[in-house]
Amino acid sequence: MFQFLLETIGRLGYPGIFLLMALESSFFPFPSEVVIPPAAYLAARGEMSLAGVVAAGTAGSLAGAWFNYFLALKLGRPALRGFLRRYGRYLFLSEGALFQVEDFFARHGHISTFVGRLLPGIRQYISLPAGLGRMNPWLFSLFTALGAGIWVTVLALCGYLVGKNQELLGRTLHRAGAGVTLFALLCLGLYLWFHYRKK
Repeated sequence: MFQFLLETIGRLGYPGIFLLMALESSFFPFPSEVVIPPAAYLAARGEMSLAGVVAAGTAGSLAGAWFNYFLALKLGRPALRGFLRRYGRYLFLSEGALFQVEDFFARHGHISTFVGRLLPGIRQYISLPAGLGRMNPWLFSLFTALGAGIWVTVLALCGYLVGKNQELLGRTLHRAGAGVTLFALLCLGLYLWFHYRKK
């Protein structure tokens, strides 16, 4: 599988990374862990640039997030929920999950766009309540790019440093994911502490 991904990403290059990460960041259940680490391993072999991998991955994530943002903006809440009731099971997204993400966004405001990009199970869908809430496009782009950039950089460093050892890479990605989740929760905790302290 890893060899297949290496060959595929090697053929597609940076546009392929952009496209696959755009899919991962939108509705399609395509994990970023199978895109960025193999690309970063190619960078370690000198076949790609690590900075180029991070840039293409972050740009693709932003593009996919914008797709979800505009979808929610144009459809509106009733149509989006109807769509999820009918087709959500094919996309591994339920109407209940949308309620939870909306509640997360409503309680934590714009910071949730940044933090949501770092949390598994939320990062693909945090753009939906942002679109429904008509979040400022510039702030949406800034926080999305910042959160996606951190996640893509972590994945790229794992692939670049660990290489082709799949067992070690799996353990490293698991620990990195836990570390990023902890970092996201810490950022959220600090934000809430400063917010309520100011109030």
